[in-house]
Amino acid sequence: MKIGLDIMGGDYAPQATILGAIEAYKQLDANQNIVLIGDKQIALPILAANNFNPNLFEYVQTTEVIGMGEHPAKAILQKPNSSISVGFQLLKEGKIDSFASAGNTGAMLVGAMFSVKAIPGVIRPAIASIIPKLKGGFGILLDVGANADCRPEMLLQFGVLGSIYANQMFNVEKPNVGLMNIGEEEEKGNMLSQAAFTLMKASEQIDFFGNLEGRDLFNDKADVIVCDGFTGNVVLKLAESFYVLTLKKGMKDEFFDRFNYEQYGGSPILGVNAPVIIGHGISTPEAVKNMLLSSIKMVKTKLIDQFKIAFSDK
Repeated sequence: MKIGLDIMGGDYAPQATILGAIEAYKQLDANQNIVLIGDKQIALPILAANNFNPNLFEYVQTTEVIGMGEHPAKAILQKPNSSISVGFQLLKEGKIDSFASAGNTGAMLVGAMFSVKAIPGVIRPAIASIIPKLKGGFGILLDVGANADCRPEMLLQFGVLGSIYANQMFNVEKPNVGLMNIGEEEEKGNMLSQAAFTLMKASEQIDFFGNLEGRDLFNDKADVIVCDGFTGNVVLKLAESFYVLTLKKGMKDEFFDRFNYEQYGGSPILGVNAPVIIGHGISTPEAVKNMLLSSIKMVKTKLIDQFKIAFSDK
């Protein structure tokens, strides 16, 4: 198993990405390898400073970097030797089994869509995120930014993707799915949510219980929470702020500590033909380590195969 990591992506790269790779290496099995994609000459001094044998990693040399503020599609086309572009090419060719980066989110989405592509039957892939629950555990929220505008059929598919992800990655036996809305009643919401409700209610692929409101986000009502990417991104950024606010207020609370993004590493793009994880731009070594460990688990559980089965006749 070869896990690809873009060591040039992120606000604190390459220091944070390489240190995260070192920490992840300590938890690898014998058949698991990390492939560092980026400038090896920059990586070697960091490895040496941390007394780490550079021969324990594999390397793919690249000379270009896609900046965080660059236009995603233009950057992918104009920088074919960037760490993100090369990472996706390796993934497409089967030379690595997964790819993770804390770099330009838009470039990661564009790269995934134009290299490994969406699984046949999937209208649009979605980005998923973990939401802590008050009584322990967590739920899966999607989409959180890939699709600001959605069709009802897409929200149904997000429910399918999220259910499989919760089952395969977190052993949730029969994930129940809720649709984020402004009220619990079936007739509530805009035209999108009303139409999506009808489709999700009729579907046999998910265990749909109905609408839920924003106040239900952190209780046990739903294992999988579905919404369009605009709503999901607003909710996610608000949730992420809780942990920062508690730190600024000098508060220590176990529940709010679980909003620390470092624990989860990154957000997977669900619905493409290979495991792809997008890390937070401010990813620390701890976040990078967990991003790599999540990548390994996605490969081990054969998550992509389960998605392909679910959408094979759709």
